[in-house]
Amino acid sequence: MEDLSLYLLDIVYNSIRARATYIKIIIINKDIFKLRIEDNGIGMSEKEVHQVQDPFYTTRTTRKVGLGIPFLKLGALQTGGNFYLSSCENKGTIIEADFIKSHLDCPPIGDLSSSLVTLIQADENITFDIDYEDETHHFNLNTNTIKELLDGVPINLPEVIIFLITYITEGMGL
Repeated sequence: MEDLSLYLLDIVYNSIRARATYIKIIIINKDIFKLRIEDNGIGMSEKEVHQVQDPFYTTRTTRKVGLGIPFLKLGALQTGGNFYLSSCENKGTIIEADFIKSHLDCPPIGDLSSSLVTLIQADENITFDIDYEDETHHFNLNTNTIKELLDGVPINLPEVIIFLITYITEGMGL
């Protein structure tokens, strides 16, 4: 992947495909870039947890490889970071990857704001709970709170999307 924001997109789309209605995204951007995604989707069996880490395994019928999780794991480990995957059928999945930012192989962060807004607008029935922290900022966004403030206005309207990009960018200090 070109940048860390694209890893985020790919992994959260797995949660969306797993029919999650709640997705917690934790991003810690310090010496280590930590990306943690927790969902309440359909989860995986212990066997599937091992299989999805193999690039030659996928549940998709449109291709014969599944590269998102293996690339995330490889990317994190190549920087000297860590990777964690836990899942329970009918309860959800937790994926966490730590990238050592000073390592030569660490990809750039990319456009986190646009990636997060892309995910938020993907399905207005999903609650996203986003926590971001760096040395100077702590930012939280819960889409249920935003939806309440919008009072029936769809969260995926262009005007709302533009607002969200600005709000997230400023809140994260990006």
